Amino acid sequence: QTKMDVIGNNIANVNTIGYKASRTTFAEIFAQTMSGAGAPDPNTGRGGTNPMQIGLGMNVNAVDTLMGRGSLQRTDNPTDLS
Repeated sequence: QTKMDVIGNNIANVNTIGYKASRTTFAEIFAQTMSGAGAPDPNTGRGGTNPMQIGLGMNVNAVDTLMGRGSLQRTDNPTDLS
């Protein structure tokens, strides 16, 4: 839901002067490897086994404001700053 809110705000403010877009990052809550991956069998040529992992999903890590430089527009107004 948070990512959808951030995307919605970015779209709604696309024409707002001075608006800085945001980005949502996620982090894994908890993950544990139960068994590692197995190597392919050199005698039969068959592939190895996949690792087995358990986890509790993802959580919002941060909502960052992208502080990149915006586009410049000439106004010929001496009080405007860039």
